[in-house]
Amino acid sequence: MRYTLLACLILLPVGASAQVRLVPASPTLPRLPALPAAAQTAGVLEPSLSAEGAEVVPLSTLEGGEKLGDDQYRPSVGQPGKDVIWVPTPESLVKALLTAAKVTRNDYVVDLGSGDGRFPIAAARDFGARAHGIDYNGDMVALARRNADRAGVRTKVTFQRGDIFESDFSSASVVTLYLLPNLNLKLRPKILTMKPGTRVVSHAFDMGDWEPDETIRTDDATGYLWIVPAQLAGRWAFEVGNERFTATIVQTYQKLSTTGGPLNGGRVRGREVTFSLGGGRELTGELGETGLIGRGWTATRIGG
Repeated sequence: MRYTLLACLILLPVGASAQVRLVPASPTLPRLPALPAAAQTAGVLEPSLSAEGAEVVPLSTLEGGEKLGDDQYRPSVGQPGKDVIWVPTPESLVKALLTAAKVTRNDYVVDLGSGDGRFPIAAARDFGARAHGIDYNGDMVALARRNADRAGVRTKVTFQRGDIFESDFSSASVVTLYLLPNLNLKLRPKILTMKPGTRVVSHAFDMGDWEPDETIRTDDATGYLWIVPAQLAGRWAFEVGNERFTATIVQTYQKLSTTGGPLNGGRVRGREVTFSLGGGRELTGELGETGLIGRGWTATRIGG
């Protein structure tokens, strides 16, 4: 139902400022729920989506609706942007996603499409992290800076006007998203080159065939968590106790399959790796500077 609601918002003429929700014009369509009152950070839906038979009513008629923005700038839910329309993430999911990513004061959180700044602000205010937001809309960037001032975290949070596809966010330890599926896929190659163990969280939309490591649900919405995996594909020489063998690792994101030796595949989560052995046994370890190291075993890469 959320797809139908937000997709219809995009049918507004460019520049329209009215906030809207949709109700069915046909009794065959179920009544759509109101947008969440707790509106948060940047989000979007595909312009090509549509919902026939729906009529527009003012968002101001929704019960408990929250005013967005401040006296200097009031963004509207569904307003057009460069690649997306703006739809905010519920506060409950913002907190849940940052919690799932295990954000701490040692993290640097970057929000791609930061809107009014609530992901970076929450990361700094509630988790003690340094944070940065990137948004193409200059008015949103200015609003986010004012919101950070009001939250008392201006020294820990920065915002910039920019194109997320042209920006360098490689130093982030946590990346937050609320973008379209095709935009997630466009970012995916860059994300997969980031430091192993980087956490990525997304509201609503996935990364195609890169399955999430965790799905996070609240009463308001659903999100996903991925841990950027170390790149382990290639040929390895293993020493497991007194046994020595070679094995080729084939990697599909966090999933590993193997040929050669007694291994039966495995998984990688950041730098941590687990291989299955016969008889229900497992090898657990992590990628170090010299190769894979575990208790009682090592592996050294010997080929691509």
